[in-house]
Amino acid sequence: MNKLTSYIPNRYMLVNVVARRARQIAETAEETGEHLTEKPVTLAIHEVADGKLDASHMNLVIEEDR
Repeated sequence: MNKLTSYIPNRYMLVNVVARRARQIAETAEETGEHLTEKPVTLAIHEVADGKLDASHMNLVIEEDR
C-alpha cells in the first residue's frame, strides 16, 4: 500500500483512479475481444505500483451519459 500511495496521494483517490482505469481496461478488452490474464482491477493496481499510472493521468471529472 505504501508503494501505491507514493504515486497517488491518498487512498480515496487511489480507489477512484484504479476503478476508472480498471473500467477502461475492461471496456477495451471487450471491444477488441482480448482475453485478460488477470482481472482489470489487478492490472490497474499493477500499473500504479509500477509507476505507469498516477493521478495526473486520469480525468477525474464525472461525465454524464449521452
